[in-house]
Amino acid sequence: MPASSVDALITDPPYASGGPTAAVRQQAPAVKYSSKKPSTLHHDFSGDHHDQRSHLRWLVLWLSECCRILKPGAAVCLFSDWRQLPLTTDALQMAGFTWRGIAVWDKTESVRPQLGRFRSQCEYIVWGSQGDMPLKRDVGVLPGVVRQVIKPADKFHLTGKPVAVMRHINQICRPGGLILDPFAGSGSTLVAAQMDNYPWIGCELSAHYHQIALERVQAL
Repeated sequence: MPASSVDALITDPPYASGGPTAAVRQQAPAVKYSSKKPSTLHHDFSGDHHDQRSHLRWLVLWLSECCRILKPGAAVCLFSDWRQLPLTTDALQMAGFTWRGIAVWDKTESVRPQLGRFRSQCEYIVWGSQGDMPLKRDVGVLPGVVRQVIKPADKFHLTGKPVAVMRHINQICRPGGLILDPFAGSGSTLVAAQMDNYPWIGCELSAHYHQIALERVQAL
């Protein structure tokens, strides 16, 4: 892809998380991320087995290439969980981006209750820009917390994000700007982009999830 050709990078890459030890992290995603063991609802996906150092290196490799193809001032938003949040903020900066903050997706009190512990009901959006980000971009003030329950009818991927959440996140892109999602999964970012008149480019290695994403976009 040509340099300086994309207006926003908005993506949900594999976290390589899901457990406190290397042995647990290297289990299949269908085992780590599903309440049913193993999941019978969604296919597995690749790239979620790295240890901390290899995951950091992997993030920096593809983020550096994305930094090249984003326009100056373009926005970048990366989903992360609490375990990989420090590593993700490091990778963003190591790849050449300016780190500007963290937004929160509050999945509500319906998820993962554990007696005697804080409920793990949030995921995080590490966001920044390719260099300076002018305030005058025809983009309004965006919420720092998006509260949205996970609805079964909107979940087509083991770790898929609701379209309603992605419609909020995509608004960081300038109106009509080109959005890139290099880990498109089942296509929630792309569906949200098409609903709000953003052109998009999506990449997905899994033929299974590529087909789902294609069908969802074509159904609009």
